[in-house]
Amino acid sequence: MSNEPAKPSENPEVDSRQLLKMLVELGPLVVFFVMNSRAGIYWGTGSFVTATIVALVVSKLIFGRIPVMPLISGAFVIFFGGLTLWLHDDLFIKIKPTVVNSVFALTLFTGLYFKKPLLSYVFGEAFRLTDEGWSKLTMRWAFFFVLLAVLNEVVWRTTSTDTWVNFKVFGIMPITMIFALAQMPLLKRYEVTK
Repeated sequence: MSNEPAKPSENPEVDSRQLLKMLVELGPLVVFFVMNSRAGIYWGTGSFVTATIVALVVSKLIFGRIPVMPLISGAFVIFFGGLTLWLHDDLFIKIKPTVVNSVFALTLFTGLYFKKPLLSYVFGEAFRLTDEGWSKLTMRWAFFFVLLAVLNEVVWRTTSTDTWVNFKVFGIMPITMIFALAQMPLLKRYEVTK
């Protein structure tokens, strides 16, 4: 195994595609935040659903496919957002992150139970890890999704709708980015270099 530091991408097209991918995935959340702050949770939810559909279509057109995680999250946004608007009850959009994160955690734990670290199928193109590395990474993400589900439940049940929206945008994203960055030593340690 090589201990050389990873080199930055030498292909600017790859970097710009990654940035564009991130914008397509985060765009609907920004739209949700802005519309909620200006017009309330129902306008925010309607805009979130619409922006999510647009983002999925754009992702398909630009990248030729829709990545698994955004596709699943998008389906939940459309379903729970639709229920929120149809029944005029913001409970559904508030529990959406709990349900999504619980489904992700359960799926990852189930894969581990059957000795199939499912993150290897999702991120196998981006990272090359040993089987042990994929198992450890999958276990960490599964527990992280449980933590996110619990955090969402605590916040929406104990704070105002606007505070929950702020937490969803400015709390969950930074927490997730910090957690993902904290996995870099594991990725380096179990990287397959051949």
